[in-house]
Amino acid sequence: MTNPHSTLPLDGRVAIVTGVSRRQGIGFAVARDLLAAGARVLAHSWAPADAEQPWGADPAGIDGVLSELGGTGPRLAHLAADLADPAAPARVVAHAVDTFGAVDVLVVNHARSSYQTLAEVTADELDLSWAVNTRAGVLLTQAFAAAHDDARPGGRVVLFTSGQHLAPMSGELPYAISKGAIHQMTLSLSDALADRGITVNAVNPGPVDTGWADEELTRRVGRALPAGRWGRPEDVARLVRWLVSDDAAWITGQVINSEGGFRRWVM
Repeated sequence: MTNPHSTLPLDGRVAIVTGVSRRQGIGFAVARDLLAAGARVLAHSWAPADAEQPWGADPAGIDGVLSELGGTGPRLAHLAADLADPAAPARVVAHAVDTFGAVDVLVVNHARSSYQTLAEVTADELDLSWAVNTRAGVLLTQAFAAAHDDARPGGRVVLFTSGQHLAPMSGELPYAISKGAIHQMTLSLSDALADRGITVNAVNPGPVDTGWADEELTRRVGRALPAGRWGRPEDVARLVRWLVSDDAAWITGQVINSEGGFRRWVM
């Protein structure tokens, strides 16, 4: 339970963060921030998903990622799981409870990126993107809700969407469609858990520099950001840390666009 004498806002809380597989990634930044705020963290990863993308897996491997988070031990645990497997979400939540005795916070950060146009899109890719991005998010939330002790403070779920509600993403249809479903399910999931004091919100982080964009896209998107830079993983992590803190207890069912004033029309 929370230590009333601690100055750390998440002292005593247990958090699951999915998609912690690259040191440049949002999941890594979120896990690091929650640890710094006093939480114990189960970091989920699935490095093969990164390995098949242009940016590749972290060169230091998952051991290097965990080492930079302080190493596994009393406050950090790790589980690798392919969230395309419908049984995996329950395993992730169970591992957090088995390791730390409870679970208070769920950050559904993982995602499958998929670049297919209407002419290219396949049923297999649609199904896989749905399974990883959307179905796993619902099943993680279901397992979290079943495991959560409502006598503990600070029940929080944070989902991730991707700005597809603000502008078209016709070059990555499976991704955009599955992320759009996350946007739409946020309000209904929040209603399902509101009476238990568990909040559910989603974050659209906007363009974030995690090493995935090529030079031309980096330049073009940069022109559309008033600050003259892309978002950074730590920008997202600060918002997530606030959403899972006591300060955000009155915020639920919201999709928050955290894009630094991104002007799509400039692109």
